[in-house]
Amino acid sequence: MNICVFCSAADLDDRYTAPAREFAELIGKGGHTLVWGGSDVGLMKVMADGVQEHGGRLVGISVEFLAAKARENADEMVIAKDLAERKAQLLARADAVVIMVGGTGTLDEATEILELKKHGLHIKPVVLLNAAGFYDGLKQQFQRMEEEGFLPRPLSELVFFAENGAEAMTYLESV
Repeated sequence: MNICVFCSAADLDDRYTAPAREFAELIGKGGHTLVWGGSDVGLMKVMADGVQEHGGRLVGISVEFLAAKARENADEMVIAKDLAERKAQLLARADAVVIMVGGTGTLDEATEILELKKHGLHIKPVVLLNAAGFYDGLKQQFQRMEEEGFLPRPLSELVFFAENGAEAMTYLESV
Protein backbone atom coordinates (compact mmCIF):
# COMPACT_ATOMS: atom_id res chain seq x y z
CA MET A 1 0.00 0.00 0.00
CA ASN A 2 1.21 3.51 -0.80
CA ILE A 3 0.54 5.57 2.30
CA CYS A 4 0.71 9.34 1.93
CA VAL A 5 1.66 11.05 5.18
CA PHE A 6 1.22 14.76 5.67
CA CYS A 7 3.27 16.02 8.60
CA SER A 8 5.55 18.73 9.91
CA ALA A 9 9.08 19.47 8.78
CA ALA A 10 9.79 20.93 12.24
CA ASP A 11 11.91 19.29 14.91
CA LEU A 12 9.44 18.17 17.56
CA ASP A 13 9.55 16.53 20.97
CA ASP A 14 8.84 12.92 21.86
CA ARG A 15 5.07 13.46 22.22
CA TYR A 16 5.02 13.67 18.44
CA THR A 17 8.12 11.80 17.30
CA ALA A 18 7.32 8.58 19.22
CA PRO A 19 3.97 8.04 17.42
CA ALA A 20 5.66 8.91 14.13
CA ARG A 21 8.41 6.35 14.73
CA GLU A 22 5.79 3.74 15.65
CA PHE A 23 3.78 4.38 12.49
CA ALA A 24 6.91 4.49 10.31
CA GLU A 25 7.97 1.10 11.65
CA LEU A 26 4.55 -0.35 10.81
CA ILE A 27 4.75 1.05 7.28
CA GLY A 28 8.22 -0.41 6.75
CA LYS A 29 7.61 -3.80 8.34
CA GLY A 30 4.35 -4.11 6.42
CA GLY A 31 6.21 -3.71 3.13
CA HIS A 32 4.37 -0.48 2.39
CA THR A 33 5.61 2.69 0.71
CA LEU A 34 5.72 6.09 2.36
CA VAL A 35 4.62 8.85 -0.01
CA TRP A 36 5.54 12.12 1.67
CA GLY A 37 6.65 15.69 1.12
CA GLY A 38 10.22 14.55 0.54
CA SER A 39 11.96 16.70 3.14
CA ASP A 40 14.86 15.30 5.14
CA VAL A 41 14.18 17.47 8.19
CA GLY A 42 11.92 17.37 11.23
CA LEU A 43 9.08 14.91 11.55
CA MET A 44 9.31 14.20 7.82
CA LYS A 45 12.84 12.87 8.41
CA VAL A 46 11.70 10.81 11.41
CA MET A 47 9.07 9.16 9.22
CA ALA A 48 11.43 8.53 6.29
CA ASP A 49 14.19 7.17 8.54
CA GLY A 50 11.79 4.78 10.26
CA VAL A 51 10.20 3.49 7.07
CA GLN A 52 13.56 2.95 5.41
CA GLU A 53 15.09 1.33 8.50
CA HIS A 54 12.28 -1.23 8.56
CA GLY A 55 12.35 -2.14 4.87
CA GLY A 56 9.76 0.16 3.35
CA ARG A 57 10.09 2.31 0.24
CA LEU A 58 10.20 6.10 0.05
CA VAL A 59 8.54 8.20 -2.62
CA GLY A 60 9.08 11.91 -2.03
CA ILE A 61 7.21 14.74 -3.70
CA SER A 62 9.09 17.93 -2.92
CA VAL A 63 8.59 21.37 -4.40
CA GLU A 64 11.05 23.64 -6.19
CA PHE A 65 11.48 26.14 -3.36
CA LEU A 66 12.20 23.32 -0.86
CA ALA A 67 14.26 21.08 -3.15
CA ALA A 68 17.45 21.79 -1.17
CA LYS A 69 15.87 19.98 1.80
CA ALA A 70 14.85 16.91 -0.22
CA ARG A 71 16.03 13.51 0.99
CA GLU A 72 18.86 12.28 -1.20
CA ASN A 73 18.44 8.52 -0.72
CA ALA A 74 14.70 8.21 -1.37
CA ASP A 75 13.69 5.43 -3.74
CA GLU A 76 12.05 8.08 -5.88
CA MET A 77 12.01 11.88 -5.63
CA VAL A 78 9.81 14.17 -7.69
CA ILE A 79 10.19 17.95 -7.64
CA ALA A 80 6.85 19.66 -8.26
CA LYS A 81 6.69 23.23 -9.52
CA ASP A 82 4.39 24.47 -6.73
CA LEU A 83 2.40 23.36 -3.69
CA ALA A 84 -0.79 22.71 -5.67
CA GLU A 85 1.03 20.32 -8.01
CA ARG A 86 2.72 18.69 -5.02
CA LYS A 87 -0.59 17.99 -3.27
CA ALA A 88 -2.11 16.61 -6.46
CA GLN A 89 0.85 14.26 -7.00
CA LEU A 90 0.86 13.13 -3.37
CA LEU A 91 -2.81 12.19 -3.59
CA ALA A 92 -2.44 10.59 -7.02
CA ARG A 93 0.33 8.28 -5.79
CA ALA A 94 -1.44 7.32 -2.55
CA ASP A 95 -3.78 4.47 -1.71
CA ALA A 96 -4.47 6.05 1.68
CA VAL A 97 -3.73 9.33 3.49
CA VAL A 98 -2.57 9.83 7.08
CA ILE A 99 -2.43 13.30 8.56
CA MET A 100 0.02 13.69 11.42
CA VAL A 101 0.87 16.76 13.48
CA GLY A 102 1.93 19.86 11.61
CA GLY A 103 1.44 23.54 11.01
CA THR A 104 -0.46 25.53 8.43
CA GLY A 105 0.93 23.53 5.50
CA THR A 106 -0.28 20.27 7.00
CA LEU A 107 -3.64 21.82 7.83
CA ASP A 108 -3.94 23.06 4.23
CA GLU A 109 -3.18 19.58 2.92
CA ALA A 110 -5.65 17.98 5.33
CA THR A 111 -8.53 20.29 4.49
CA GLU A 112 -7.97 19.98 0.75
CA ILE A 113 -7.89 16.18 0.92
CA LEU A 114 -11.09 16.16 2.98
CA GLU A 115 -12.80 18.66 0.67
CA LEU A 116 -11.97 16.49 -2.35
CA LYS A 117 -13.29 13.42 -0.56
CA LYS A 118 -16.44 15.26 0.55
CA HIS A 119 -17.24 15.92 -3.11
CA GLY A 120 -16.46 12.35 -4.18
CA LEU A 121 -13.30 13.27 -6.09
CA HIS A 122 -11.44 10.48 -4.32
CA ILE A 123 -12.49 7.56 -2.13
CA LYS A 124 -9.17 6.89 -0.40
CA PRO A 125 -9.24 6.32 3.35
CA VAL A 126 -8.10 9.34 5.38
CA VAL A 127 -6.78 9.00 8.92
CA LEU A 128 -6.09 11.86 11.27
CA LEU A 129 -3.44 10.62 13.73
CA ASN A 130 -4.21 12.59 16.87
CA ALA A 131 -0.88 12.26 18.68
CA ALA A 132 -0.96 13.69 22.21
CA GLY A 133 -4.42 15.13 21.52
CA PHE A 134 -2.95 17.57 18.99
CA TYR A 135 -6.09 17.55 16.86
CA ASP A 136 -8.70 17.49 19.65
CA GLY A 137 -9.85 21.01 18.76
CA LEU A 138 -10.05 20.22 15.05
CA LYS A 139 -12.01 17.04 15.79
CA GLN A 140 -14.44 19.08 17.88
CA GLN A 141 -14.80 21.60 15.04
CA PHE A 142 -15.46 18.84 12.49
CA GLN A 143 -18.09 17.34 14.82
CA ARG A 144 -19.77 20.73 15.10
CA MET A 145 -19.74 21.09 11.31
CA GLU A 146 -21.45 17.72 11.05
CA GLU A 147 -24.01 18.45 13.78
CA GLU A 148 -24.94 21.82 12.29
CA GLY A 149 -25.31 20.54 8.73
CA PHE A 150 -22.15 21.87 7.10
CA LEU A 151 -21.05 18.42 5.89
CA PRO A 152 -23.11 16.68 3.20
CA ARG A 153 -21.73 13.32 4.33
CA PRO A 154 -21.23 11.83 7.79
CA LEU A 155 -17.87 12.75 9.30
CA SER A 156 -17.12 9.03 9.74
CA GLU A 157 -17.18 8.67 5.93
CA LEU A 158 -14.61 11.44 5.52
CA VAL A 159 -11.99 10.75 8.18
CA PHE A 160 -11.03 8.24 10.86
CA PHE A 161 -9.47 9.61 14.04
CA ALA A 162 -6.68 7.41 15.40
CA GLU A 163 -4.93 7.96 18.71
CA ASN A 164 -1.75 6.06 17.76
CA GLY A 165 0.07 4.49 14.84
CA ALA A 166 -1.17 0.96 15.52
CA GLU A 167 -4.79 2.11 15.47
CA ALA A 168 -4.16 4.00 12.22
CA MET A 169 -2.56 0.98 10.53
CA THR A 170 -5.27 -1.40 11.76
CA TYR A 171 -7.89 0.88 10.24
CA LEU A 172 -6.03 1.20 6.92
CA GLU A 173 -5.57 -2.54 6.62
CA SER A 174 -9.28 -3.10 7.30
CA VAL A 175 -10.65 -0.85 4.54
